[in-house]
Amino acid sequence: MKLQQLRCVYQIVQNDFNISKAAESLHTSQPGVSKQIQLLEDEVGIKIFQRNGKRLTSLSDAGNDLYKSILEIIREVTNIKNISNEYEKDDTGTFTIATTHTQARYKLPKIVEAFVKKYPKINLNIHQGDPSQVTEQILKGDADVGIATESIGQNDNILCIPCYSWNRVLVFPKNHSLMKIKEITLQDIASYPMITYDYAFTGSTIVSEVFKEANISPNIMLTAIDADVIKTYVELDLGVGLIAEMAYDKNKDSALESRDVSHLFPTSTTFIGIRKKTFVRGFTYDFIKMFTPDIKDSELRNFLTKKNI
Repeated sequence: MKLQQLRCVYQIVQNDFNISKAAESLHTSQPGVSKQIQLLEDEVGIKIFQRNGKRLTSLSDAGNDLYKSILEIIREVTNIKNISNEYEKDDTGTFTIATTHTQARYKLPKIVEAFVKKYPKINLNIHQGDPSQVTEQILKGDADVGIATESIGQNDNILCIPCYSWNRVLVFPKNHSLMKIKEITLQDIASYPMITYDYAFTGSTIVSEVFKEANISPNIMLTAIDADVIKTYVELDLGVGLIAEMAYDKNKDSALESRDVSHLFPTSTTFIGIRKKTFVRGFTYDFIKMFTPDIKDSELRNFLTKKNI
């Protein structure tokens, strides 16, 4: 059994069972990948993939179990490379952040600017998605760190560091009738079409649970993962927007008014997470420190040492 054979399986799955694309990722030929897969299947005595003619369609049941072990091996190989590069003081490589639009747009710019200046040889990638997608990218190893709220902190395989707490604001066009209400209620919000994040009403999220417990059904007119998209449609007076407080800027969003609704919803916490059993390179540590400046250096190192097992 060779590492290259395991990499072939990994890349085939990553490329939606397309052998040609897997071969491109591995910088080899399609027949070469097919041969390696055949040799591996002969050695382990199982069919790793389901086939339709010569085309691979999915993992077999046995292949699915095998793939879980392959993932662990690939991650450990990455750890070995990271350890080697770290002790060689090689500040080159790729650093990938998975995060939500709100974090990427409103919290990350100044931190990314500082990081790029300190590590100009690092190729920095930012992948945007909803919290569940961020969680998935961390678990798969597609991202080195993830930044999000809620679901990222609920996975036992992810080491999460709390960064900061935040709540929500309601935004609406100028001269809206909601400005006349002294203290906005859930019923007041539900009386207007609402535009909010698409993940705010999927699963047991804080916002959906608050409305559910109050036995109030909000009138969801439109959802988006992008706070700027939400504000755009609010400006068109298609509804009121419920967004993270950091996503509203009084100067930049001059066409809109906002009202604090933190009395209606519990505080949320944004986490930065890494997959457990991951070797943390120096530049990754520095990025985490930049994003969590209130944590003492000794506390962060102790946290990562004790928890990352």
